[in-house]
Amino acid sequence: MASTSTDTSRSTSPSKSGGDGGPRGTTTIADNVVATIAGIAVRETDGIYALGGSASRALGSVRDKVAKSSDPSRGVQVEVGEVEAAVDVDVIVEYGEPIADDAKEIRTRVTDAVGKMTGLEVVEININVLDVHLPGSDDGESNDENSGRRSERVR
Repeated sequence: MASTSTDTSRSTSPSKSGGDGGPRGTTTIADNVVATIAGIAVRETDGIYALGGSASRALGSVRDKVAKSSDPSRGVQVEVGEVEAAVDVDVIVEYGEPIADDAKEIRTRVTDAVGKMTGLEVVEININVLDVHLPGSDDGESNDENSGRRSERVR
């Protein structure tokens, strides 16, 4: 999908009053709203370690420190139409988790959350599993350990 979570295309749908009233305007939903909802739903899924690839996570980490908040739409791209939405998600799964089950859970959570909050029908959710996170291999792990091992081997 060409669209990203920062696109400005909008979803508009007629808003109706009670039972017998006519349209009273439109509701506009920005792509980043749908991307945020989807991102939060994915993060709530067991077995998901992180969203986004290593480059987007590194850039996002710097941006998060500067802004003092995390971007819940990182790793999520959406296309939003008038009544439908399509979602692409880049994830890193925990080692040992059944990926097919995680993907099914992601699709259910995203469809439910986006549908409930926006009224949009989610017609497609593409999940890109970019990596598997191994226990003990956190991104914050010190490189000193690795360089220490190298120096011991080289001596």
